[in-house]
Amino acid sequence: MIFHKAEYIISAVKPEQYPEGNRPELAVSGRSNVGKSSLINKFVNRKRLAKVGSTPGKTQTINFFNMNDEWYLVDLPGYGYAKVSQRTRQEWGKMMQTYFRRRENLRGVIQLVDIRHKPTEDDQLMVNMLWENEIPALVIATKADKISRGQRPKHLKIIAETLKMQDWKAIIPFSSEDGTGLSELHEAVEHIIYPPVLKSSEDIY
Repeated sequence: MIFHKAEYIISAVKPEQYPEGNRPELAVSGRSNVGKSSLINKFVNRKRLAKVGSTPGKTQTINFFNMNDEWYLVDLPGYGYAKVSQRTRQEWGKMMQTYFRRRENLRGVIQLVDIRHKPTEDDQLMVNMLWENEIPALVIATKADKISRGQRPKHLKIIAETLKMQDWKAIIPFSSEDGTGLSELHEAVEHIIYPPVLKSSEDIY
């Protein structure tokens, strides 16, 4: 997947601010400091498309990025930051539910978890929210360079078990530092945004 254009479009907190049109969308979700911005920048081969914040929990808006004038990559606000007030958490949850339920052109969500740790309760709530809204989730285990290749399956199995996934091999280990999983991520995203066209029986026979 090659990006001729990757640019920030708008930040939104309510549906009236979402970009108009019916372009396919793919969102990126994860707790604060899990590496969302780093993954986005590595994915599109840009250094500063998504701002890497020094303060966890700083991003509180839904950020839309134009990809090749064909689809939108959507950076969702990070969750799980301890210093965020209960009211802010509730507002975040309402904002996410509204986005998931109202955005009919949303094709799926790239759900990030830290490969080094068991998914948090917030991670589980987020994944359950996706299942409840019948939104496909592509689970990515970030910071894979911190774990040796031989130890990764053990960590991926823990993640799969915690998130109630049937196959741990469906999780892509990823590192924005050394590029682990980048080609697999590109391939997975391409299948989501540009799904293969099923041939009719007339084409087959």
